[in-house]
Amino acid sequence: MFVLNPLGREDRKIKHHDVIKGNVDFPENDQDIVIIKADGLPTYHFAHAVDDHLMRTTHVIRGDEWLSSIPLHLQLFHELGFKAPKYAHIAPIMKNDNGNKRKLSKRKDAEAAVSYYEEEGIPEEAVKEYLLNIANSNFENWRRANPDKKMDEFELQLNKMSVSGALFDMVKLLDVGKTVISRMTAEKVYEEAFFWAKRHDEELAKMLEDKEYALKVFGIERGNKKPRKDISKWAEVKENIEYMYDEKFYQTSQEYPYQAINQKQEIKKILTLFLEKYYDVENDKQAWFDNIKDLAGEMGYAKEVKEFKANPDQYKAHVGDVSTVLRVALTARTNTPDMYEIMQILGKDRMAKRFEKAIQNLDK
Repeated sequence: MFVLNPLGREDRKIKHHDVIKGNVDFPENDQDIVIIKADGLPTYHFAHAVDDHLMRTTHVIRGDEWLSSIPLHLQLFHELGFKAPKYAHIAPIMKNDNGNKRKLSKRKDAEAAVSYYEEEGIPEEAVKEYLLNIANSNFENWRRANPDKKMDEFELQLNKMSVSGALFDMVKLLDVGKTVISRMTAEKVYEEAFFWAKRHDEELAKMLEDKEYALKVFGIERGNKKPRKDISKWAEVKENIEYMYDEKFYQTSQEYPYQAINQKQEIKKILTLFLEKYYDVENDKQAWFDNIKDLAGEMGYAKEVKEFKANPDQYKAHVGDVSTVLRVALTARTNTPDMYEIMQILGKDRMAKRFEKAIQNLDK
């Protein structure tokens, strides 16, 4: 067994500049440290000095639990006649545990494992972007200013890393996931979702077997200046698109949250009039919405929201509430991507069948 004899005294200090933590002072090393064990194997300390010298390592980036070893390692490099590398000690990622902060643990926390993100279907790019956001606080502003650039164009700077541990935030990560997926093409979303589903969700995989139809569904509000941001991970895809699949829509017991307009006869009349008089599959989006306004006006609803707000006593409700009736009857949801595009994909016959189901539901 070989031991490194100490050169320093505890009451004397050495000054060291850490790339992340800045200037730090340590007592000189005053301990005998084993560098080669009895079985002939070197300890980490000795292996670190020799290996990093031979590999011409310029920067050693490691967890800050190794910060206290700096005096020993600097002594080792000095005694061996090697030039010491620059050190950057990274603070651990923390987790909020019932109001207390602790290190993210690979034993306690599922999100500490790479497999967790694969199983949940969180895109690799989203995880990387989130970690960059933790690593450098200026990454978020850079991404906002450069939405179309690849993340490897961002200049990661060690001296801009936090000296204290960042708090892991799953809500923020999923928000990043929504943004990442919103930038994907329909083809890319389909490929990623189908690949994930084949491993983790047999029902979703079966739904996506009709690629042509799935591409239409994923293409809704995609490629716009403000693309849809309703999916944060592939595990959410089925929940977000199942209303577009008749086999799922009719198998599910639906609740219809019509909101402002909830009188049965009013709802029936809106649905009937829209299909019989105001819907034309050949209409562009503007003509389509103008027709909904005309339907609203015929039934005593304000054709503009601002008109209703200015004179609420003159109208039953407004055109937005009429649109909600159509949306809810069509999808059993109040929040969906663009309703015009949904109607174009479903077609008039499927719309009529869904409206009929909604009307039947009112009579229960």
